Amino acid sequence: MTDQKPSVLFVCVHNAGRSQMAAGWLRELAAGRVEVRSAGSLPAEQINPVAVAAMREVGIDITAEQPKILTTEAVRASDAVITMGCGDACPFFPGKRYEDWVLDDPAGQGIEAVRPIRDEIKHRVAALLAELLAP
Repeated sequence: MTDQKPSVLFVCVHNAGRSQMAAGWLRELAAGRVEVRSAGSLPAEQINPVAVAAMREVGIDITAEQPKILTTEAVRASDAVITMGCGDACPFFPGKRYEDWVLDDPAGQGIEAVRPIRDEIKHRVAALLAELLAP
């Protein structure tokens, strides 16, 4: 076993809302202790502006991120692969941790609808982080 940082890949279809919020939370909460990736099977042109606004309300800036295409390499390089209610056909590699988080899609929703999604993602990311960093 190496002392290499654990790595997490968050996947949703457009890589514009849920997976970007999750990546933002993990970067914030892990403070450099975890490598964070996100991707989508059909990436959008840009991050959902309402997701950006919801994260800005809690002091996390995700404006620099861009939706990225899901690659086999990204999955292979990650210890945990978290898909988000999209039934994505994610490449499967033995020995990886896979979880599917069923979350409402923030696409087309107003900020009032996106806040509870953001908060649920924070709760799940915090629990995942505790497990990843457990001795």
